[in-house]
Amino acid sequence: MKKVFKRPSIILLIVFIVFSCKEKSTINSQLQHPNLILTKQGVKEIRANLGSIPIFDKTLAKAQTEVDLEIKNGFDVPIPKDYSGGYTHEKHKNNYVLMQKAGVLYQIFNEEKYAIYVKDMLFAYAKMYPTLPIHPKPRSYARGKLFWQCLNDSNWLVYASQAYDCIYDYLTKDERNILETDLFRPFADHISKDNPQFFNRVHNHSTWGNVAVGMIALVMEDDSLLQRALYGIKNIDIDKSLKDNDGGFINKDGKKGFFANLDEPFSPDGYYTEGPYYQRYAMYPFLIFGQALQNKKPDLKVLKHKDGVLLKGIDALLNLSDADGDFFLLNDAQKGMSYFNGSLISAVDIGYHFGGNNPELLSIAKKQDEVVLDDAGLAVALGIKKGKEKPFVKKSIELSDGANGDEGAVGILRSGEMELVFKYTAHGLSHGHYDKLSFALFDEGNEVVQDYGMARFVNIEQKGGGNYLKENTTWAKQSIAHNAIVQNEVSQFHGKYDIGSKHHSNKYIFSTGDSNIQVASAKEENAYPGTKLLRTMVLIKDSDFHNPYVLDIIKVESDNPNQYDLPFYYLGQIMQTNFEYTKYEVPQILGKSDGYQHLYKEASTISKGGNIKLNWLLKNKFYSYTAVTSNGDEVILAKIGANDPEFNLRQEPTLILRKKNIRNTVFASIIESTGVYSPVSELAINSKSNIKSIEIVFNSKDYTAIQIVTNKDKKMVFVISNQNNNKETKHKLIINNNEMSWRGSFTLKEIN
Repeated sequence: MKKVFKRPSIILLIVFIVFSCKEKSTINSQLQHPNLILTKQGVKEIRANLGSIPIFDKTLAKAQTEVDLEIKNGFDVPIPKDYSGGYTHEKHKNNYVLMQKAGVLYQIFNEEKYAIYVKDMLFAYAKMYPTLPIHPKPRSYARGKLFWQCLNDSNWLVYASQAYDCIYDYLTKDERNILETDLFRPFADHISKDNPQFFNRVHNHSTWGNVAVGMIALVMEDDSLLQRALYGIKNIDIDKSLKDNDGGFINKDGKKGFFANLDEPFSPDGYYTEGPYYQRYAMYPFLIFGQALQNKKPDLKVLKHKDGVLLKGIDALLNLSDADGDFFLLNDAQKGMSYFNGSLISAVDIGYHFGGNNPELLSIAKKQDEVVLDDAGLAVALGIKKGKEKPFVKKSIELSDGANGDEGAVGILRSGEMELVFKYTAHGLSHGHYDKLSFALFDEGNEVVQDYGMARFVNIEQKGGGNYLKENTTWAKQSIAHNAIVQNEVSQFHGKYDIGSKHHSNKYIFSTGDSNIQVASAKEENAYPGTKLLRTMVLIKDSDFHNPYVLDIIKVESDNPNQYDLPFYYLGQIMQTNFEYTKYEVPQILGKSDGYQHLYKEASTISKGGNIKLNWLLKNKFYSYTAVTSNGDEVILAKIGANDPEFNLRQEPTLILRKKNIRNTVFASIIESTGVYSPVSELAINSKSNIKSIEIVFNSKDYTAIQIVTNKDKKMVFVISNQNNNKETKHKLIINNNEMSWRGSFTLKEIN
């Protein structure tokens, strides 16, 4: 039977009391707690401003209501048994959040009931923890005790450390000794010494582990434990071939500790190699620990480490979100994760407080409509109160990948409401996908041409215990699941992490100085040995068009003849095509492996050359895709969902353009946002494409030229230099009796 602890509610008599009348131990004033996230001075300033800082007051009132209800109802500390989403998992997760909030409330209001709540819960854990075996669920490469994996145990300790810091001075020396001996030290040892394969690596998992150990070390003033957190466990050898559950190497190069996790995954631009979904997850421990170290160990200068890369990471993350604040889906990522997540609330507040009070961050905080209840949150609340905020303007940006910024990049082109995300990065550790030179397109915050993301229903117990599904490997990571070239129905790097993790794409062109023509171009020469890929994405703003449009060019050169598939994952309902196709009564399964086994071939046709057009409707907006084809190309209309007996995959459409038995070729297409439909007036405005034709008018080793003809018979030619990306080089080319000359790696010119 579960034991439920209850305490009677204590009526609030005095809200603003500067010091507690209950002191159980005498502590040097310099060592008094809290001194990690909240500080003594911060508490004093918060109390002085309460009632006059609306966003802080609102957040505080919400937390107080939540915790007061939990105190009234009592708490449960159940014996662990479930995966993510199960009762025991969610209860322990809720407990650590509540403890942290109650600790903060104790400091701000100085009401004893909050300290008692934290104390009683910690002692319940201290009584249970020494008796706990390894968690019964066996799936993780590093099993926890409270949770099925050490990662979640680390989450618990990061939050519990903050709660402990807040009630530290409330406890007697003997009480602290019990908690540290029976709970905190063995807890820290389990996620570190007992699981070096989890702790001694570079990964978001180990970041949480390092920070968990480091945070409790700071509270307990344990320097040896802090050194373990900062620099890893010494004299431990880990098999360099050992892999985690996602197939990534655990520690192939021997790097370990918090500082290694700062140095390696972050590029100098603040991009985190696992992608924004996991950067969002890792930023909380990174910044919380950075803030704590700034308060307690300022000589380490963590927030200035690697030219302030943690603070740069906040700006990078915000730029990796769409118009609605949802993060772009690079590598493993769940749709809908956004900067409204709690990790980003703390990131924005810490970034503002410690990063020079950038007023643009205040506008994000104002949208979030919540702050953290600490010194940083107070600074943001005061900044908003004084009207200091300025708009955070997202512009086109290229964010380099790799510790030194030399392992490719992510290019984001923005114009009007259009946002194009072009991926030419390193693999992204074990959460990486095999999708070099892939892209996604957004319009007004809506994903129009999608990246599938990950195959996982996070914390939904019915779906694989809330963990990654097998389809994440068999589908979501495979190349055919992305808007990327696939050769011979085999994923890039044969879908093998051992190979893919060694390589990265190379930046070629990123030009956004002219708002009318923005270009991102990159090369990939390792995904398929003997094959060179150059993809160029161009965002064009033209007065004849209502919205900017995208020109997409892929140049393929290979030593041998191959089959090339180019998927196009549009979202929405087909309105019309300009080609006739055969729709099968019984859909065919497209292939046997590498993700093809999850695609139904629903219809197809063989092109006779010229342009194909696909027109579709998404959220009452019309879009068109116009692509160049050659005689004999196959056009396939497919849908996700084959070989999916448990309906784990979303059944969404794609168009695949297939070229067979060819060495060198060029794919060229245009994507337009054309018009709108009103279900109220029932009128369709500008529902069709504005492009009459698109044609490859020149292609050589050195140059590729695409001619675009609009419905108004306006002719334009885009030319790219395939070998020379120098901005100062002069070029001259004759195309269809038109002499074109220009300076730089590309040009777009109107011709007669």
